Amino acid sequence: MKQQEKEPAAPSSQYKSTKEIEANARTRMDKVLADLQHEMVTIRTGRASINLLDNVRVDYYGTPTPLNQVAQLHVPEPAMITVQPWDSSTINAIEKAIRNADLGLNPSNDGKLIRVPIPPLTEERRRDLVKKLSHVAEERRVGLRNIRRDSNDQLKKMTKDKLISEDEERLALDSVQKLTDSQIAKIDQAAKAKEKELLELK
Repeated sequence: MKQQEKEPAAPSSQYKSTKEIEANARTRMDKVLADLQHEMVTIRTGRASINLLDNVRVDYYGTPTPLNQVAQLHVPEPAMITVQPWDSSTINAIEKAIRNADLGLNPSNDGKLIRVPIPPLTEERRRDLVKKLSHVAEERRVGLRNIRRDSNDQLKKMTKDKLISEDEERLALDSVQKLTDSQIAKIDQAAKAKEKELLELK
């Protein structure tokens, strides 16, 4: 990830206390974790889940529209998703969008309903997905470290501006580091659980 250019120094009044900086870091880190959870749900395992299609966009009268806004999705059995378009004239556009979504899925329709069988994962596909998962998790770890760096810069600035003592800065830096470590541990744990799910044979 490219090093961010130095931003102009933030005005001293941006934060009133070390607690504000820590709270802001926590909020931003929680968002990174929520983003990871969402991203992991769309990495497919051998089981059917309507969340697999979360990132599918359908060309709906010229506008790329999330699939769940143009159709109703169901999982009638463990290896099948059905897609019922609200407007039957969109059925071919929906089928094409699923086929082109790089999910390795091969939908078919009977004019009214689209059936999306979830094929068992091949060894090669599993390895590709684990690689993708590892990349996604690493991006989020980098995101957390960037938030830590921003927070540390703010704390150093507050010390320099004599808004907090060096002792307060040290305590807050320690607190931000602990927060970062605990959030990275959560990413590692979530990625490991997802990897296990991907590698389990059906």
